[in-house]
Amino acid sequence: MTNEGLIFNRLWDIYSTQNPMTMQVYNLFTDEGERVINDHIAFRTFQHPLIGIDALAKPFLEAGYGYADEYQFQEKKLLAKHYEHKSNPEAPRVFISELLVNEFSPYLQEVVKNWIAAIPEAIVGSDRILYSGNLSGVPSFETYKRLRAESEYAAWLYVNGFRANHFTVSVNHLKIYDTLYKVNDFLKKNGFLLNDAGGEIQGTPEQLLEQSSIKAGMVRFYFEEGYFEIPGCYYEFAMRYPDQGGKIYSGFISKSADKIFESTNFYKK
Repeated sequence: MTNEGLIFNRLWDIYSTQNPMTMQVYNLFTDEGERVINDHIAFRTFQHPLIGIDALAKPFLEAGYGYADEYQFQEKKLLAKHYEHKSNPEAPRVFISELLVNEFSPYLQEVVKNWIAAIPEAIVGSDRILYSGNLSGVPSFETYKRLRAESEYAAWLYVNGFRANHFTVSVNHLKIYDTLYKVNDFLKKNGFLLNDAGGEIQGTPEQLLEQSSIKAGMVRFYFEEGYFEIPGCYYEFAMRYPDQGGKIYSGFISKSADKIFESTNFYKK
């Protein structure tokens, strides 16, 4: 098995185990005879030399990936880059975003500084960081709530840590559910909540990319104050269209991704 294959298998095992609803979605499609191909996988981190985008991208670059593009999210104060495998077109894209910590309050900056300082030195620079979860000790629910007031992204990362934030089903490879409208209808009929921030479908065929996602399932975490449920990870769905030259669009749209980020926003069931 290739290096990237080993990485993705490990990430999927952790992602689907911690978030059982993702496996339920996967099984829904495979039970219908669909072949589920991963369009891309996404990660979140804080902007910092030790754990920023470039640090998390290193294992993928070593496994044959190359930089493809960069994206800005001014409202959420994020930067993102995406990577594609240089020789294997079947390999999923990798999307890594980071929170621009210095643009937030001194309180958030201090929390992040302490969070990073607690990460074991042996993990930094290793591909193990990609699936190591929260390395900074038992989180505080009060801190989580204060972070949420500034950034849902920061609060999610503070608790969930390093893991695949989401996998993405390539609708282009589905046979029965070959449009996002069919996919979304199928999911809703089976009881899944869609992220409807800005509409259930982000993007248009004219923009060459349509995306939708389910809301992250609520996961029970242990905090200093006891057990609480907060959003874990989610599943996304992407439909890509050919440009005028007939080439399938391979990038991302910042405006659409901005709303997809909200799949992990806190909500009450």
